[in-house]
Amino acid sequence: MDVVVENVGELTRKLSITLPQKEVSKELDKAYKKLNKEVNLKGFRRGKVPVSVLKKNFQDRVEAEVGEQLVQATYFDAVEKEKLDPVVHPDIKEHIFNEDGTFVYIAEVDIKPVFELKDYKGLEIEKPATEVTDEEISARVETLRREHAALKTADDDYTIQTDDVAIVDFQGFHNDKAMKEVHNEDYSVDIGSGSLGQEFEEKLVGLKKGDKTLYEVDFPADYPNPVLAGKKVEFKVDVKSVKQRLKPEIDDEFAKDINEDYQNVDDLKAGVCQQLQQEKETALEGDLDDRIMHKLIENNPLEVPERLVIYEIEEMVKQTEANLERSGLNLESAGINREELAGNNRETAEKRVRGDFLLKKIAEVEDIKIEDEDIERGYQRIAGQYNMSVAEVKQFFQRREEVLPFINELLNEKILKFLRQEANLIETASVTDEKKTEQEKNKS
Repeated sequence: MDVVVENVGELTRKLSITLPQKEVSKELDKAYKKLNKEVNLKGFRRGKVPVSVLKKNFQDRVEAEVGEQLVQATYFDAVEKEKLDPVVHPDIKEHIFNEDGTFVYIAEVDIKPVFELKDYKGLEIEKPATEVTDEEISARVETLRREHAALKTADDDYTIQTDDVAIVDFQGFHNDKAMKEVHNEDYSVDIGSGSLGQEFEEKLVGLKKGDKTLYEVDFPADYPNPVLAGKKVEFKVDVKSVKQRLKPEIDDEFAKDINEDYQNVDDLKAGVCQQLQQEKETALEGDLDDRIMHKLIENNPLEVPERLVIYEIEEMVKQTEANLERSGLNLESAGINREELAGNNRETAEKRVRGDFLLKKIAEVEDIKIEDEDIERGYQRIAGQYNMSVAEVKQFFQRREEVLPFINELLNEKILKFLRQEANLIETASVTDEKKTEQEKNKS
């Protein structure tokens, strides 16, 4: 086997692989003998068809099959011979059976970047404080009041207020065309929940049963629903009925209704405070990981394999398609251009691929590995999240295609935990305060 390697990019190699006539003819002879036993040709007994006749009728088919077998049988040997470290499957550009009996194929591969890690320990990372404020406790208690409120059908002349539920028919229009996917009848709008968009809900306040209205909502580009994101939509709304939300008083009885272990309002507030603290600490861990990855990528610029980036983009597009499918939509019906979606995801995909290379390099340098106990803890965590037994979780992860991404996730978590422990954490205002400050800046 003769291999010629050509650099066609910083991380892309073009391999021209030539296999000798002796090896090629052996596989072709084997293929024709097998075909001779299977094929039926008029005028010939099975197994007695001359090779020249078989070639005349089946040469393209045989060479295609044998060519694929030869590629599969020799590609990894060629890569090992040239000491290459590919990251994805090769792109086989062509394969040719030459007149001299040799076989040549071209394989393009992307290889892992070779780099030295820089500044990954002692990263200066801002750590928002996680203390719970009285305002946050009051807001959560108010949320509990809202969730435990009774709904009462309002009088016909009652006007909609925040926290009410309006039953409406609505139709959305974009560029004067009705949007078939933005239409509903007898739809319950929980005013103030933000589930249908704050602006949409606010425009219903002050209306009453029987009112019909027409108004426009300008949805931001990052709006969660891709059907509405970045669009100016005109809504035709018909208010069918209104339900008032009757909130309970904040007293000891209310506290007991929330949790049988609570005896009074003080117990309720203490429990809410503990829950908020846990939520903040969980959110902080993810926030710190994001900040660490941002700093790590900033400190270690490196080229990444294009094919891996393309793969990551495709996975992100598939995720969007899956999310839409759950709502009975697809990219076309949602008005999303596949190429634009892929382009919008490129930067994020590149960061993900770059970040993964950096994390794996840290694992290599620091000898961070996944042990059996790490996997067991991962199983137990998933079991708790989805109310399953550990045995059921293990049953799901029996196949290689499921367990490998799971182990990779556990490894990344372990590396990030190491980086958090090594980081220089600088206390700042809480995440809530940061968001308030950002909101105030945006208003000004």
